[in-house]
Amino acid sequence: MVLRFALCLVSVLCLVSCHKNQQNPVPNIPIDITIDLGLPSYYALQGVSGYAYVNGGSRGIIVYRKALDQFVAFDRHSPADPNGSCPLPLYPNPSNFLELLDSCSSAKFSLYDGSPITDCPYGLRQYATQYNGANSLRIYN
Repeated sequence: MVLRFALCLVSVLCLVSCHKNQQNPVPNIPIDITIDLGLPSYYALQGVSGYAYVNGGSRGIIVYRKALDQFVAFDRHSPADPNGSCPLPLYPNPSNFLELLDSCSSAKFSLYDGSPITDCPYGLRQYATQYNGANSLRIYN
């Protein structure tokens, strides 16, 4: 009985870990850029809940300010479109800016944490951010 339970537990753990090891289909493009939040292009990032586009990554980057000292940055390349054949990168939903939409599929993603909302098993490719507490935000991987 104990052996059977142990085998079932190991099997379940293997299945879960195998699923987690699937590669995100969005290319991992090396980046290390610093943006000046004082520039007009990034004015929206001066307030919490603001977002802005940054050049870089596979299809561009969207940066979202979650809190006074917390930012997230995601590649705008949709994991639902691994070849990048869709003419438009991910963009915020006009009726709910915290959802990013894929114009070529019905896939939706969370701008807050990059998780898939509908029609895609993968989340967004996320880049690390480092805020200096003033006007400088580093985005890197």
